[in-house]
Amino acid sequence: MTATTTPDLATPGDRSGPAGDGVSVTRPSRGLLHDTWVLARRGLVHMKRQPEQLSDATIQPIMFVVLFAFVFGGSIQIPGFPDEPRIYREFLMAGIMAQTLVFTAFGAAMSIANDQKNQAIDRFRSLPIAKGAVIGGYAVANVLKTMLPVIIMSITGYAIGWRIRGSIAETVGAYGLAIGFAFAMIWVGIWLGALVGTPEGVTGIGFATIFPLTFVASTFVPLQGMPGVVRTIAEWNPVTTLSDSLRELFGNPSVAPDANAPWSLQNPVLYTWIWVAIIIAVFAPLAVRAYTKKNVQ
Repeated sequence: MTATTTPDLATPGDRSGPAGDGVSVTRPSRGLLHDTWVLARRGLVHMKRQPEQLSDATIQPIMFVVLFAFVFGGSIQIPGFPDEPRIYREFLMAGIMAQTLVFTAFGAAMSIANDQKNQAIDRFRSLPIAKGAVIGGYAVANVLKTMLPVIIMSITGYAIGWRIRGSIAETVGAYGLAIGFAFAMIWVGIWLGALVGTPEGVTGIGFATIFPLTFVASTFVPLQGMPGVVRTIAEWNPVTTLSDSLRELFGNPSVAPDANAPWSLQNPVLYTWIWVAIIIAVFAPLAVRAYTKKNVQ
């Protein structure tokens, strides 16, 4: 019988010794689902113990909402709507939510990069964990973490005048699309974290590639004021259609596409779901391959 030193992975029944000394005992894997949840719970416990890790999911969304709603919002008008602060604030909330969902990739990437740097993954390899449970644990923990900024932004939005004006079915569809897109971006983050391997590398590469995508889109301003090439990129950017989809489903102000608009803008919800499927289909295998190559011998 081999004792481990990773109590984070212990389950409530995994105790040894007549006095209940709290030492986790190595046992056969209980299956993929069980092991995935144990590792996901470990990630959630770490977030609780280190709340500064949640700054991107709590402080940052509120900061962007306040900054754009009360500093820049007065100079931005939505075509076809009255020039009122409430109109832009309702337009803004879907864009802020879309940006935050894209940034979930950073959280997943930092989680796995930190565990590689502090050699936690090396300790996982010494435990009887089902194949795929480690990556699955990162994915599940970060999906659950995504719920926090969505709730916080919804509350913050209501505080500044945002309202959900769509039906119950449309509202459920909006939040479902938000979680689906976040899940897709988490696989991008797992791939990036496994590939780069250090938090510093994740920060540098992530901000250089992912961050600009959230601004070359209709997240904060309508596309009509963008120059030709930038506007074309923004029209096909899934962050744009995610923002427009949330506005449409929440019943918030949005600029209706004209007859010559590309298919992506005329069918934002379908186009965004297609991107969700493509991102998962491409980056989930890449993430597994990168993790396996670096951490499994």
